Amino acid sequence: MVRLKMAETLKEACTFIEQGHVRVGPETVTEPAFHVTRSMEDFVTWVDTSKIKRKVLAYNDKLDDYDLL
Repeated sequence: MVRLKMAETLKEACTFIEQGHVRVGPETVTEPAFHVTRSMEDFVTWVDTSKIKRKVLAYNDKLDDYDLL
């Protein structure tokens, strides 16, 4: 997540993962030791209901209230 610029530090990335804010493909990941291969790196995203995703979209002026309800 640090390499993908989703978190600033490794500790912050572990916190996001443990709290359930991250998914790899269709499944939510809650284990920081989950192995993500190079081919799976493209599918690391925020969970749709994540408050962090909402903040990032609001900051980038791409927030659509209809999609996040």
